[in-house]
Amino acid sequence: MDRREWRRAYDEAPKRKDRFVSLSFEEVPPIGMPGEGEPPARIGHPGGFPYTRGIHATGYRGKPWTIRQFAGFAGVEATNRRFRHLLSHGQHGLSVAFDMPTLMGLDSDDPMAAGEVGHCGVAVDTADDMAQLFEGIPLGDVSVSMTINGPAQVLFAFLLVAAEEQGVEWSRLRGTLQNDILKEYIAQKEWIFPPEPHLRLITDMIEFCTADVPQWNTISISGYHIREAGATAQQEAAFTLADGFAYVEACLRRGMAIEDFAPRLSFFFDAHIDFFEEIAKFRAVRRIWARWMRDRYGTSDERSLKLRFHTQTAGVSLTAQQPDNNVVRTTVEALAAVLGGTQSLHTNALDEVYALPTERAAEIALRTQQVIAEETGVADVIDPLGGSWFVEQATDRMEESIEDLLGRIDRMGDGSMLDGVLHGIEEGWFQAGLADSAYEFEKAVTSGERVIVGVNKHTTAEESPLEILRVGPEVERPRGTPWPACGSSATRVPWTRRWRRSSEARTGTRT
Repeated sequence: MDRREWRRAYDEAPKRKDRFVSLSFEEVPPIGMPGEGEPPARIGHPGGFPYTRGIHATGYRGKPWTIRQFAGFAGVEATNRRFRHLLSHGQHGLSVAFDMPTLMGLDSDDPMAAGEVGHCGVAVDTADDMAQLFEGIPLGDVSVSMTINGPAQVLFAFLLVAAEEQGVEWSRLRGTLQNDILKEYIAQKEWIFPPEPHLRLITDMIEFCTADVPQWNTISISGYHIREAGATAQQEAAFTLADGFAYVEACLRRGMAIEDFAPRLSFFFDAHIDFFEEIAKFRAVRRIWARWMRDRYGTSDERSLKLRFHTQTAGVSLTAQQPDNNVVRTTVEALAAVLGGTQSLHTNALDEVYALPTERAAEIALRTQQVIAEETGVADVIDPLGGSWFVEQATDRMEESIEDLLGRIDRMGDGSMLDGVLHGIEEGWFQAGLADSAYEFEKAVTSGERVIVGVNKHTTAEESPLEILRVGPEVERPRGTPWPACGSSATRVPWTRRWRRSSEARTGTRT
């Protein structure tokens, strides 16, 4: 794409406003350009290979990022109220946080679930629970992200039932299932099956969604949890890209065409506190993904070359000391994600270091995004830091470091990224790398080399207690006891009969 091609793509695309002006009412140009010449090929133009400057020719002038706040606690009725609250206050999409028993594939009445039900997210045990979770929320209009991995296919089946109950065709469903088991073995440790059988489940689901749920993002390849487990920015990016390439190879081994499944792969990254390093990371991963998909996997399909990603601000950067400082940290991290070109964003609440956020803290986190989007003007300029000597050099250095790590993983698999990732997991290579980098960071904080305001510098002797959300034991239900009904769901037809009925309607056969 040259300058004229970019300009044509920009002019033909719809914009969210007729005029973009500064606070002083001066016209704001859409993008910074290098005089009359072309930018270097490694930078390119927005919407053009290698997508360093973003995957859309219009940036956020065409469409702002999706505000997608992560939410879920206690039972489905409480979380449904929180979802409605967030949507009524301007949130665009929903992101479901599940509790630990659900993440591990356990029912709430399982003895192993005792003390954990509803504490780190919402408890969902059945298809009826899922239907109640989205009671009054039109699944055909609101995109839904579900952070679930081990039992992802089961929870996704529940969502399909909930959509059918609302009369929503599967083809209209939009959203993302995390469904990334490789990062579980590397970082988060919430797995149920060994790697090879679970990879088969994942490729089965990708194949199914390609045919029947075409607008659904089948995997959110997650670097967030890798970063939260202690990774550097370079490790987060490299390990996440390696996992992405591994899924590509798994689908190719299944015999699927890359253009059929790759456009529905998405990514999930952490936005940490080192502002420019994070921006360089986001720009570099787009560039590497595009080049590898073209040169190694042989696709020229633009949809497959464009790396789309969600971002969450860094939970590990939040501090229990002086928690109001977390609002500032989150704002800086969110701004880095926006300047790096994220497609959707979650901003952490100030009290999440203690517990799930209160309604007030969640609203502040939501307003943080809205202030950035509506007041700062950063969404009016496409890749405003593009062409900065420092940012471009930081992007090049980041790319070089990521490529070095990718090369090491590839060699572990003798030229197969899938085999390299599996070998690295089995040998503990990834886990050792995370442990080493986490240890180095902790040493820097302890020595004072790395300053954390309110923790090892600018501390206070006494702090006022913070009101936090507490989930009591009453949320746990005895075996066989249903959740309280949510609205009209009290008269709901049992989902097993609905599923048989809808299956007959789709196939014309009785089951």
